[in-house]
Amino acid sequence: MQTTKLLLVEDDENLGYVLVEYLGMHDFDVCWAKNGEEALQKLQQQPPQLCILDVMMPRLDGFSLAQQIKLHYPQLPFIFLTARSLKVDKLKGFKLGADDYLSKPIDEEELIARIRVVLRRAYPETAPAPESHIYSIGAYTFDYENLLLKKQEQHIQLTQKEAELLLMLTECKGKILDRREVLQRLWGEADFFNRRSMDVFISRLRKYLSEDANIRIINVHGKGFILSDTPQPPIYS
Repeated sequence: MQTTKLLLVEDDENLGYVLVEYLGMHDFDVCWAKNGEEALQKLQQQPPQLCILDVMMPRLDGFSLAQQIKLHYPQLPFIFLTARSLKVDKLKGFKLGADDYLSKPIDEEELIARIRVVLRRAYPETAPAPESHIYSIGAYTFDYENLLLKKQEQHIQLTQKEAELLLMLTECKGKILDRREVLQRLWGEADFFNRRSMDVFISRLRKYLSEDANIRIINVHGKGFILSDTPQPPIYS
């Protein structure tokens, strides 16, 4: 399946890293530029299918960059991300041809949803089928969209953060999920209290999945966690 190419233009290092990782998890091929001038260079090298533009940036702000995009790539859709929530700024963004406008702090799930809407509108002939968010974990079925973990008649309602953590584990099942990546994406910082909070969430997920003896969330010391649902070989005494 061909991935959708996005150009992210964001000068905030932390936010840029989080968005690149999160969008990559959802099968987008993201090119990251850290200012408007760098973005113009990357556009010339390989035009994307959609641009995500920060407004307040050094060396060519987002509004000026949008003008250049409309001049040279008139069919290329773009979305603004900004900490500026004034109505006049939003109106200016839409007058420049923006397809959408999101205010910071960014809700990553909402961003994904809006990207997909813009892509379907801009490229109706190549719009992908709706993405399935149903996963199998051993004897369980994980319904991410509805925050449900099911095993036969047993239904466990997850919190949003529990579902996000289980999704990250599920999408790299059998491989190490880096602790730092989890902390950065779901907690924002890797301080002592957030590390303890993450461990509590891992313990909860282990409890929820405990009805299937083949399912394990393995702690790899100093690195992260592995979700495994493969049967363990018998131990002979």
